[in-house]
Amino acid sequence: MSGQKLTKDEFCARFVAYMVEHAGFEKFDDDEEGPGEAVAEYAAATAPTYFEETLGTCDSPEEAAAADMSYWGE
Repeated sequence: MSGQKLTKDEFCARFVAYMVEHAGFEKFDDDEEGPGEAVAEYAAATAPTYFEETLGTCDSPEEAAAADMSYWGE
Protein backbone atom coordinates (compact mmCIF):
# COMPACT_ATOMS: atom_id res chain seq x y z
CA MET A 1 0.00 0.00 0.00
CA SER A 2 2.90 2.34 -0.49
CA GLY A 3 3.08 3.31 3.17
CA GLN A 4 -0.37 4.88 3.38
CA LYS A 5 -2.42 4.08 6.46
CA LEU A 6 -6.05 3.23 5.97
CA THR A 7 -8.68 4.86 8.11
CA LYS A 8 -10.95 2.54 10.08
CA ASP A 9 -13.83 3.34 7.70
CA GLU A 10 -11.73 2.53 4.62
CA PHE A 11 -10.46 -0.70 6.17
CA CYS A 12 -13.96 -1.81 7.14
CA ALA A 13 -15.49 -0.97 3.76
CA ARG A 14 -12.85 -3.01 1.92
CA PHE A 15 -13.11 -5.89 4.42
CA VAL A 16 -16.90 -6.06 3.97
CA ALA A 17 -16.68 -5.77 0.18
CA TYR A 18 -14.18 -8.64 0.00
CA MET A 19 -16.28 -10.96 2.17
CA VAL A 20 -19.50 -10.22 0.32
CA GLU A 21 -17.82 -10.77 -3.05
CA HIS A 22 -15.98 -13.97 -2.11
CA ALA A 23 -18.38 -15.73 0.28
CA GLY A 24 -20.34 -17.47 -2.46
CA PHE A 25 -23.58 -17.11 -0.48
CA GLU A 26 -25.65 -14.26 0.95
CA LYS A 27 -26.50 -15.70 4.37
CA PHE A 28 -25.02 -18.26 6.69
CA ASP A 29 -27.05 -21.44 7.16
CA ASP A 30 -29.97 -21.36 9.54
CA ASP A 31 -29.30 -22.77 12.99
CA GLU A 32 -31.29 -23.61 16.09
CA GLU A 33 -31.44 -19.90 16.96
CA GLY A 34 -33.14 -18.94 13.71
CA PRO A 35 -32.27 -17.68 10.25
CA GLY A 36 -28.63 -17.33 9.39
CA GLU A 37 -26.91 -13.98 9.59
CA ALA A 38 -26.20 -12.11 6.36
CA VAL A 39 -22.55 -12.18 5.30
CA ALA A 40 -22.60 -8.37 4.99
CA GLU A 41 -23.84 -8.02 8.58
CA TYR A 42 -21.24 -10.46 9.89
CA ALA A 43 -18.48 -8.68 7.98
CA ALA A 44 -19.57 -5.24 9.20
CA ALA A 45 -19.55 -6.47 12.80
CA THR A 46 -16.22 -8.29 12.43
CA ALA A 47 -14.21 -5.71 10.47
CA PRO A 48 -13.64 -3.23 13.33
CA THR A 49 -12.19 -6.02 15.48
CA TYR A 50 -9.73 -6.93 12.74
CA PHE A 51 -8.84 -3.27 12.27
CA GLU A 52 -7.93 -2.95 15.95
CA GLU A 53 -6.39 -6.38 16.54
CA THR A 54 -4.50 -6.99 13.30
CA LEU A 55 -3.28 -3.48 12.63
CA GLY A 56 0.16 -3.98 11.20
CA THR A 57 -0.03 -7.77 10.96
CA CYS A 58 -2.08 -8.01 7.76
CA ASP A 59 -1.08 -6.47 4.48
CA SER A 60 -4.61 -5.44 3.62
CA PRO A 61 -8.25 -5.63 4.69
CA GLU A 62 -8.70 -8.24 1.99
CA GLU A 63 -6.03 -10.41 3.60
CA ALA A 64 -7.71 -10.05 6.99
CA ALA A 65 -11.10 -10.98 5.51
CA ALA A 66 -9.61 -13.99 3.73
CA ALA A 67 -7.97 -15.11 6.98
CA ASP A 68 -11.32 -14.95 8.79
CA MET A 69 -13.06 -16.77 5.97
CA SER A 70 -10.48 -19.55 6.06
CA TYR A 71 -12.10 -20.77 9.31
CA TRP A 72 -15.59 -21.02 7.83
CA GLY A 73 -16.79 -24.57 7.50
CA GLU A 74 -14.56 -25.95 10.21
